[in-house]
Amino acid sequence: MPARIWLIAGPTASGKSALALRLAQQTGGEIVNADALQLYADLRILSARPSAEEQALAPHHLFGTVDAADGWSVGRWLRAALPILDDIAARDRTAIVVGGTGLYFRALTNGLAMIPPVPVAARDAAEAEFNVNGEAGVRELLGQLDPEAEDRIEAGDRQRLVRALAVARHTGTPLSRWQAGTTPVLPPGSWRGLVLEPPREALYSRCDARLQAMLHEGALEEVRALLARKLSPQLPVMKAVGVREFARALAGELPIHEALSQAQQATRNYAKRQLTWFRNQTPDWPRLASGDDPVTLPS
Repeated sequence: MPARIWLIAGPTASGKSALALRLAQQTGGEIVNADALQLYADLRILSARPSAEEQALAPHHLFGTVDAADGWSVGRWLRAALPILDDIAARDRTAIVVGGTGLYFRALTNGLAMIPPVPVAARDAAEAEFNVNGEAGVRELLGQLDPEAEDRIEAGDRQRLVRALAVARHTGTPLSRWQAGTTPVLPPGSWRGLVLEPPREALYSRCDARLQAMLHEGALEEVRALLARKLSPQLPVMKAVGVREFARALAGELPIHEALSQAQQATRNYAKRQLTWFRNQTPDWPRLASGDDPVTLPS
């Protein structure tokens, strides 16, 4: 691929979509989604997916193309994104990959480990371990099987703790060792990365305001429609910030103002985790405090 791939990363509500659209218009480029939740057709509002009007301003790929019942993995996203990137390059256009899912960017720049499939029974056993012994118990077990993964996985990240435990138990090889044997998907020099990193208080204010706006735009109706499908609570869409909180409001368990407050807090927590992840995993990528900051385009 030519050196015309932008990777635009950052926490939720940081202005990534607006920056990606600005770059696409400046370069005649095409935007590729790297946000795990913006994949899903059923989660337009709560995922802050670009509007139809915004998508009409430049070609967009992998936005709202997946059904909520079809839970995608990092590997599945990578398999879908690579042909799109190849096609954009073949047409001599710039690709702008944008999102907040750090593992998608790591798959592109570091590669993806070819881990053998883990049976449902092994995943369920690891989930049961978490249910019985909590995060502390799972971390103790994982510390014996894969101390590198245990040290790397952030507090509260149940999904990745359970996966690391299931992989280590089923394959007999630590997840960190599988991941160490990868090679970059994008060749060195073929891409340029940027991280949007607004001041924390400003970012938190944007998170709060956006949740309030989502409520007015129909977030409750979006959650109501999801609940009516009776999907598995383990699917990514059902774990999205705002779904659980607004579902409780719809069930009469919380007043709507309290559900909103809890969703805002959960969003701020999520943004903090994203900031930490990108700071640790992409320390050499240039930072922008705002999506309105000037970006120097390569000649």
